[in-house]
Amino acid sequence: MLSRLFQFLRLFAPSRKVVDGTGKLGELGEKAAAKYLRKKRYKVVETNVTTSVGEIDIVAVDGRVVVFVEVKTRRSNKKGEPWEAVDFAKRKKLLHLAEAYLKREDLNDQKARFDIVSVTWLEGENRPEIEHLIDAFDGDDV
Repeated sequence: MLSRLFQFLRLFAPSRKVVDGTGKLGELGEKAAAKYLRKKRYKVVETNVTTSVGEIDIVAVDGRVVVFVEVKTRRSNKKGEPWEAVDFAKRKKLLHLAEAYLKREDLNDQKARFDIVSVTWLEGENRPEIEHLIDAFDGDDV
């Protein structure tokens, strides 16, 4: 089981896709989130994993755990914290995406979890505020 995880990690060094930072606010937020996770010693395996069902923002590994990371980026918190946008429907969709991803990569036996990274990029600021919710939800929540 663990050897499959290490084989999997070797396939994705470096990440398949790196966001260049010249795009939209969401792309900037995802880039900032990936950088933040790397500083926290996560191995960012893949970003913007697109399927016919939807997209996983970041797939990372924390120790021996595959982490599916949803990134929410906002210019302000006037309408609430960014992480609050990950509602029941979004959690359910992420659960299905993660299940398909684990099956595709033959990692069904691997422990996995869902994190949310909230990125608030205030006007005129060079750096965003980042809040990381570890193990933000699980399959029992959907």
